[in-house]
Amino acid sequence: MEPGEGILQQIRQVLLFFVCLGGSLVCSETWRYSVAEETETGSFIANVVKDIGSSVEDMVARGARVIFDDYKPYLWLDLQTGNLLLNEPLDREALCDLTEPCILHFQVLLENPLQFFRAELWVRDINDHTPTFLDKDILLKIPEGTAPGTSFQMESAQDLDVGKNGVQNYTLSPNPHFHLKLADSDEGRKYPELVMDQSLDREKEPELRLMLTALDGGSPPRSGTAVVRVLVLDINDNAPEFERPVYEVQVPENSPLDSLVVKVSATDLDAGINGELSYSFSHVSRDVRKTFEIHSVSGEVHLKALLDFEFIQSYIINIQAIDGGSLSGKSTILVRVIDVNDNPPEIVITSLTSPIPENSSPEMVIAVFSVRDQDSEDNGRMVCSIQDNLPFLLKPTFKNFYTLVTERPLDRESRAEYNVTITVTDLGSPRLKTQHNITVLVSDVNDNAPAFTQTSYTLFVHENNSPALHIGSVSATDTDAGANAQVTYSLLPPQDPHLPLASLVSINADNGQLFALRALDYEALRALEFRVGATDRGSPALSSQALVRVLVLDANDNSPFVLYPLQNGSAPCTELVPRAAEPGYLVSKVVAVDGDSGQNAWLSYQLLKATEPGLFGVWAHNGEVRTARLLSERDAAKHRLVVLVKDNGEPPLSASVTLHVLLVDGFSQPYLPLPEAAADPAQADPLTVYLVIALASVSSLFLFSVLAFIAVRLCRRGRAASVPEGHFPGRLVDVSGTGTLSQSLQYEVCLMGGSGTNDEFKFLRSVASNHQESVNDVEENSNFVNGFGFN
Repeated sequence: MEPGEGILQQIRQVLLFFVCLGGSLVCSETWRYSVAEETETGSFIANVVKDIGSSVEDMVARGARVIFDDYKPYLWLDLQTGNLLLNEPLDREALCDLTEPCILHFQVLLENPLQFFRAELWVRDINDHTPTFLDKDILLKIPEGTAPGTSFQMESAQDLDVGKNGVQNYTLSPNPHFHLKLADSDEGRKYPELVMDQSLDREKEPELRLMLTALDGGSPPRSGTAVVRVLVLDINDNAPEFERPVYEVQVPENSPLDSLVVKVSATDLDAGINGELSYSFSHVSRDVRKTFEIHSVSGEVHLKALLDFEFIQSYIINIQAIDGGSLSGKSTILVRVIDVNDNPPEIVITSLTSPIPENSSPEMVIAVFSVRDQDSEDNGRMVCSIQDNLPFLLKPTFKNFYTLVTERPLDRESRAEYNVTITVTDLGSPRLKTQHNITVLVSDVNDNAPAFTQTSYTLFVHENNSPALHIGSVSATDTDAGANAQVTYSLLPPQDPHLPLASLVSINADNGQLFALRALDYEALRALEFRVGATDRGSPALSSQALVRVLVLDANDNSPFVLYPLQNGSAPCTELVPRAAEPGYLVSKVVAVDGDSGQNAWLSYQLLKATEPGLFGVWAHNGEVRTARLLSERDAAKHRLVVLVKDNGEPPLSASVTLHVLLVDGFSQPYLPLPEAAADPAQADPLTVYLVIALASVSSLFLFSVLAFIAVRLCRRGRAASVPEGHFPGRLVDVSGTGTLSQSLQYEVCLMGGSGTNDEFKFLRSVASNHQESVNDVEENSNFVNGFGFN
């Protein structure tokens, strides 16, 4: 054995010794405490300090605690005060059931030294339970001939409380037949007995209901109830009795076999087998037994054979009812046979015409028929009719013959078939009637024109469509039937004789589908309006029309077209810009249009290429070309700008235009750079000489005109000056930067050049505004030998 295990074994032996020693330290006196059940948690029970004869400090030091035999903490010890307090509400019935007294054993344990004190907790009963019957409905079966004084024992009520809180008494609701007697059981409990005071009569009162009440001895007392149901058993003391001594019935002679003649009924006040009755014939003739039969249980009398009024007019039948105790009752049935109307009318159709045209004239004969009835007098008289709300009439003809004719014209579209019921009723009692159904079909005539589903149709098609494209459908219906309802579609001649409708659109004659025969161009034809017809195949044929509007949707199939500057291959014109121009100076404006519409025609501008990037800019929305910065002497004199014009279509299309810009120092003394290759001075060009002479003449004439103009202005001070036209076509340049030509100053410039000849450069005029008093600028003309080249 290891050393550690030996030490543990010694500790166990020492503990066992102290336990055995503690047994001698158990106090022989048993303390008794009591508490009422359902007392609240924390209620004071006793103070153990006084019972032990010690102090609170000693109890705390010795670790005092309470231990119950079933190890449940019903009480707890407050070590601060030494009070025993209730740990939870106690239920005496749950702890001890019916055991009395209810005692819970526990010990108070003290350590160092070990000491036990035995104690008992008596749980007192309170009246917290109501007496209850295990069976709330107590059934007693008592024969109606039972003698008075007979007693009937009943089950007692149960009460979980004990002692005086248990069941102490029983009471019975007042009644003339029974009273209650209490008896003691072997266990010492009381149980009730029902004692009969008066005989019972089941026929008067087949069942009694009494209220049994159980009372306990608590304060206040509690009670529980049960219903005592006394079922009175029958004895055969009553004979059967029929409702009537004589039953008189009338039976029609044509009553079918097994038909009910009469149902007799007898009653017996007894119950069970004594009240079960059996019906039968009593001393009847052979004719009665051959003709009638009676059901032994239900009392129903049925026919076994057909009646004949002419043979027997009445029957007398004796019947009896016998109960299970062999007591019987008797009655008589008097059957009178009644002559009835037993022959229904008959209908015979002679002729029938169906179908009939819907446009038939009124009183057209549809059917001829006859009626008859084999009965006589009122039973043989007949009335003939058809349903209401039908376009037909019945007309009597010869004897019992009738004709069915039309009352008004028929409409097959409203109703194509009529079910006519001919009803013939005699005047007998009861009246008999016969019905005959005939079906009248209405044939169609072409009386309805086709009707389009819409009075007008709007169709959309994109331009540049593929030929034979299905662009839509029209639809018409005809309420007629057969060939009268078969619709054929066609294109009607257009109102505009110049419209080539047949080459643009076609229609499927069978289903109304429309097709575009060739590609449509939105720019050439934006809308197409025509009429279509729908014609049925009736005779005569009927037709109707509908308007069709075809709207061509634009596609981006046109590139922008530049209106200014013109790009027609002629000599390009140059835009002049003074070097003193401020940033934002309007150089020119590109004007372009697009043949498309909508967003396909929204144009934007951008500078695609420039001789010197950053010097000029193009406004994206209006095409204005403006200077982007100040001009300097180092900037080249000649500039070539390529402007891109692009639309907003998908995909976008574009066009480009080239602008030539010449930078000059000013407009008063125009400047042109020297030609790159000067002509040989030794050799004079005759054409140059002629040009110089012509230019001098023109300059003189122009100077004379200016002087005359100044004179006129002096005479008319307030009038506007007239501007003479130049000899050469020119470009107008906007100097003010407003996007249009300014009223304050306009220049017309034209450059013309050719191979082997001198180029000409002309400043035609500078025009003052109308409100200026005088002309300040004078046009100057100069000819130069060499022209300018532009890239």
